[in-house]
Amino acid sequence: NPIDGKGPIQATERKRVDVKAPGIIPRKSVHEPMSTGLKAIDALIPVGRGQRELVIGDRQTGKTAIILDTMLNQKSVHDNGPEKEKLYCVYVAVGQKRSTV
Repeated sequence: NPIDGKGPIQATERKRVDVKAPGIIPRKSVHEPMSTGLKAIDALIPVGRGQRELVIGDRQTGKTAIILDTMLNQKSVHDNGPEKEKLYCVYVAVGQKRSTV
């Protein structure tokens, strides 16, 4: 029983969850750049649409601020576009206190 209360999931096929992820070679390469809205970041570290990014740095250097600004800029750009062209951002704050996010 799923926890959303909508009853059993209707599926035509099943796949294993614990399979090995595809390697770097078989993945589709990134062809479309994504603007972060921050000129310094766009000039130094180009980010491709669909690409995962890891932001590492010392405490109090603005890592969370850069990520949240980028996400807010993407929301304003893609908010009114067609559903297929929308960009979804996922932020995983590992080790962050709830009060800082």
